[in-house]
Amino acid sequence: MTDPVDRTDRVRAERAGTREPSDRPRGGADATRRERPGRPEGSAFAQVEAELAGRGFTRMVFELDRISSLLDLLGSPQRAYPSIHLTGTNGKTSTARMIDSLLRAFGLHTGRYTSPHLETVRERVSLDGEPVDEARFAAVYQEVKPLAELVDARSDEPLTYFDMTTALAFATFADAPVDVAVVEVGLGGAEDATNVIQAGVCVLTPIGLDHTEWLGDTLQDIAVAKAGIIHSGATVICAAQEEEAARPILQRCAEVGATVAREGSEFGVLRRAVAVGGQVLTLQGLGGVYEEVFVPLHGAHQAQNAAVALAAVEAFLGAGARRQLDVEAVREGFAAASSPGRLERVRTAPTILLDGAHNPQGMAATVTALQEEFAFSKLVAVIGTLADKDAASMLELLEPVVDQVVVTRNSSPRTLPVKELAALAAEVFGPDRVEVAEEMPDAIEAAVALAEEDVPGELVGVGVLITGSVVTVADARRLLKR
Repeated sequence: MTDPVDRTDRVRAERAGTREPSDRPRGGADATRRERPGRPEGSAFAQVEAELAGRGFTRMVFELDRISSLLDLLGSPQRAYPSIHLTGTNGKTSTARMIDSLLRAFGLHTGRYTSPHLETVRERVSLDGEPVDEARFAAVYQEVKPLAELVDARSDEPLTYFDMTTALAFATFADAPVDVAVVEVGLGGAEDATNVIQAGVCVLTPIGLDHTEWLGDTLQDIAVAKAGIIHSGATVICAAQEEEAARPILQRCAEVGATVAREGSEFGVLRRAVAVGGQVLTLQGLGGVYEEVFVPLHGAHQAQNAAVALAAVEAFLGAGARRQLDVEAVREGFAAASSPGRLERVRTAPTILLDGAHNPQGMAATVTALQEEFAFSKLVAVIGTLADKDAASMLELLEPVVDQVVVTRNSSPRTLPVKELAALAAEVFGPDRVEVAEEMPDAIEAAVALAEEDVPGELVGVGVLITGSVVTVADARRLLKR
């Protein structure tokens, strides 16, 4: 096997010529930034969170002029490192986390930008797999804030919450510095704030009908928007898509001269087997076959995400027909991967699973994983959704695998009112199988009581699934992890 130090040097040389990371242009981040004596702590971070929230956590304004102006004032930090850019409807965050873990297994320093977060905004901006600390986050914010205020003053609309976190991520990555950034689109692609990076490697996870109020109500419209992250000369790693979504992606690749690798043609999952704590995969990569790869995540959808992640890393590191990546490093990277809130087990007796499925496509994948990889004799679901989601379809998918359901609301201002969700659930499950709890703590307590009801002895095979929205999972996770 290649020595890890030699492998790191080789990879860095391939991506950045002969420069060491510290010799890179820093995109306006001065050389003393890492020292920062007297960084603000604790209460300073709370103030930053409050100021960010004041921009409107759910305010959606899609155009690139403001974020481009802010990044220009910052010295274009997003140009200080190469990036891998991800879009799609489901699986983006899990795939991004796998890519991050794989790159670190090859000795690279990584920055990762994903959304939404579960507990703290710092989760959106990770360095080497860990959220940035409060002091660093607050310090970078204080550097970005006055420039953001300049942009706000000369714009019709102020920068959004997402614009600001995007700029903070790019500045943090330049400051670190990182060898590579893994960047997840917030929503769509073409007009998303992240689409200023013009990444050399672009990833498209499966595309479905979601966010139709902003992206269009057909797969074709949504795919057109998401394919907007593909720029001239890029290498595109594309998960299997329905034909209506695949056509615009291939057209975009042809228009800009991008190279595309497709799941099922150039890469994919050859075999998968359920294992304790996850699954063991045989993956066909761009550079060859990778066997005995353990992934500590559940479901065929996560196997698909793993295949996409591997192909993206191969493309980034220059592997292909003539060269395969070090198999041991690939195994190491996947074994260290995690994806909180994706069929995440947080309690036992009864088992409590958290899953952020928030649309029918995601819920179908969750249900399939429950059927294939778990043996629940009794399962109770807690569900809370957003008002703009297809809650009825999600409930219909859950019904065959769930004994009873507790409907509740989550903390988002866009949450679907409990009465409306309860009415939908009663139509699908029947009134006798539906309970209502206005608040999350009561919903969890009710679900556990229902799961334990009439179960003699030890609670083997009894479970609670909390799902319907990433916000629902975040609310439950804070309570259960406390």
